[in-house]
Order: sequence, then C-alpha cells, then structure tokens
Amino acid sequence: MCVLSLALTALSLFLLVLNLSHPDVPIYLYWAVNTLIAIGNSTVGAVIVPRLSPKNPIGWLFCATGLSFGVLHFSGEYVVYTLLAAPGSLPASEALAWILAWLWVPVVGLQVLLLLLFPDGRLPSPRWRWYFWLSLLLILIGAVSVAFSPGEINVGLGPIYNPLGVEGLPNSYEPVQALVLTLSFVSAVSLFFVRLRRARGVERQQIKWFAYTAMVASSGAILTYTVSEVIGSLWLEWAGYVLLLVGLIGIPISMGIAILRYRLYEIDLIINRTLVYGLLTAILVLFYFGSVTALQYLFSLLTGQGNTLAIARAL
Repeated sequence: MCVLSLALTALSLFLLVLNLSHPDVPIYLYWAVNTLIAIGNSTVGAVIVPRLSPKNPIGWLFCATGLSFGVLHFSGEYVVYTLLAAPGSLPASEALAWILAWLWVPVVGLQVLLLLLFPDGRLPSPRWRWYFWLSLLLILIGAVSVAFSPGEINVGLGPIYNPLGVEGLPNSYEPVQALVLTLSFVSAVSLFFVRLRRARGVERQQIKWFAYTAMVASSGAILTYTVSEVIGSLWLEWAGYVLLLVGLIGIPISMGIAILRYRLYEIDLIINRTLVYGLLTAILVLFYFGSVTALQYLFSLLTGQGNTLAIARAL
C-alpha cells in the first residue's frame, strides 16, 4: 500500500508538470496538500504496522489514508490532463472523474476513524461505539449520495461534470461536506477533551504530540484563509500556507512518534520553545507594524500625504 501510494504520487506530480505547460488549464488546487498527506501517512503506516499488535487497526488506517490521498491526487491530475489539457489522449478519464467526485468522502471518513482510535486503537470508551458505527453509516450514505449527484465536481477543476450524475437528484456536495466536517469535529473533541481529560502519563504525552502539530496546521489555516484576507496581506497568506503544509506533514509524523513512543517526553520542551519564540516573533511583528503606522502618521503630518518610499527607507 505504501509503495502504491508513493507511485501514484510520483505519477500525479508528473501529470502536474504536464498540466502546468498548458496555462489555460486550471490547476488541481489541492495538489500540495494531497502530496504531503499521501507521503506522510503511507510512510508512517508502513513503519508502525509491523510494530503493533495485529488487532490494532491504527497502522492500517494510516496506510489506507495515504493510499486514498494518492488515488485522489492521481485522479485529479489525470482528469485535468485527459479532459482539459489533452482531451482524449488517455483512456478512462470519465471513470476517474467519477471516482474524484465521491472519493473525498471516505477519505475524510478515515480521518474520523483515526481520531476516534488514536493513540491505542480503542475507542475513548464503550459508550462511543454507537457513534463509531453511525459515522460509518453516514459516511457510506454520503459517498453514495455524492457519487450520483449531478453537476460540476466541486474540487476547483472548472467545467468537469460528474459523468454518472443523475439528473433530477439534488446536488448533495455541500450537505455531505458539512456532515463529514461535523463528524471530524466531534472526533477531534473526543480526542482533545474526553481522552485528554482522563489521560495520564504516557497517553497524555501521546495526545500532546498530535495536539501540537494540529495547532500548527490550524494556525496556518487561520492565517491563510482568515487573517490574510482581512488585512489583505499576500506575504502573510503565503506564510500561513507554508505553516499549514508543515502542520499537515507533521500530523502523521507526530502521531507515529506518539504511537511508537519515540522520545515521547521531548514534546514538553518543543512546546516551551515554540511558545517562547512564537511570542518573540509576534512582538517583533507588532513592533514593525506599529512603527510603520507611526511613521506613516508622522510623515502625513509633515508633508500632508503618506510617503511610502520614505517610510520604507527609514525602516
């Protein structure tokens, strides 16, 4: 599964290069995210499966997640190339377009199961069994519903339609998306609050590893999609996006470290250093923007207009 995932990722990147040679063709928006998640989860899964009990499904969930993202990425790049960049050049383009239309639902579902079972392969308590089976049922229903929804495939690929969409049925993309995101949120709550509240010793350190990288990814997402749009800063958007990618590749790695208990207690030092340097960076950024604002106001008083070039030279 790991080898197949890495091979599909390599082929996806090759098709991405071919698609980039056609400036008029839309680029598959999630290529970087899919690449990192496929490589990270597949590699971690291949490492931890032989080291866990055969009854522990965590390693196999990592492998399945990596392979699913590999298939998703390959399908997206393949569809763009065969339907938009070089129409009719390769076979089975509509079949992969259909797979692309619904595969994201079970992919997110795997994340739901992984969060529920992390770090020991068991549910937080027996009372969560009903939620586990309900999640599986809803994910299955959601995947089938999206698989036959008419209209465009809403993954940022432009005019590509679901080849098996049934006219007359409602487009269920947005309701299913809201459903799986809600399931993911509840699973994350079970990990952060239910497990962490009861956890002691080793298990608490294991959850800290995941929580740290999840906060890094969340901070990057907030900077990219919220803060940068509010203040209109392009460099902040790129900085947030890089932070988001670091967090996404760090999540499977940190979970692998937690499961294998490799240098487990160093997470406290990492969190402490991050808080110190993060606070220092925030202070420097606030000082910089405060200085720019103050100088702009001063120059506007002296000259009657804002002199951006003079401010830049002064800084």
